[in-house]
Amino acid sequence: MLLKSYTKKIFNSECNPAYEGVHCVATLDQDIAEALPYLNAALGGFEYLNNPPAVTFKVHGKLITVQASQIAINALKNEAEADKILAWLQREINEAWENRNRIAPCHEGAPRPNLIEVLKHLPKTNCKQCNQPTCMVFAVRIAEGVLTADNCPILDKEKRGIINDYMGQFDMEKYYSG
Repeated sequence: MLLKSYTKKIFNSECNPAYEGVHCVATLDQDIAEALPYLNAALGGFEYLNNPPAVTFKVHGKLITVQASQIAINALKNEAEADKILAWLQREINEAWENRNRIAPCHEGAPRPNLIEVLKHLPKTNCKQCNQPTCMVFAVRIAEGVLTADNCPILDKEKRGIINDYMGQFDMEKYYSG
């Protein structure tokens, strides 16, 4: 077992005091730098940095960054959600490390959605019924994983399916069972 323990800190957003969610930083008691390329390969990290090593995941609208000595998670509902995600990550880190002889390490981030691929299937009416100022902004929010095609009330079922199928290939939710 590589990651045995950590100390977590839960805090409110300093730059947006009105934000109701919390953030979490877990300081790891063990250095897991060598495991990061294996974790990235196993989970398909959104972004991977080589120096210093870090992998970022987008899961359930949250950004989770795992570094050699810490894990940072934003936009949490509460401390219980932080505990659940940290326990999942600890299992994933240890499993990736234990299976490293069967995993090809990956030092690159996962492919990212193409904004134009999303936008070309939207109605481009800028109707604002999705609560976004334009269809372009709506497409960006879909590509970021914040919204889905289902949030466009005027999008027909076929186009909605095309966008959701396209975005499904970038979905971290399939890895996170929390």
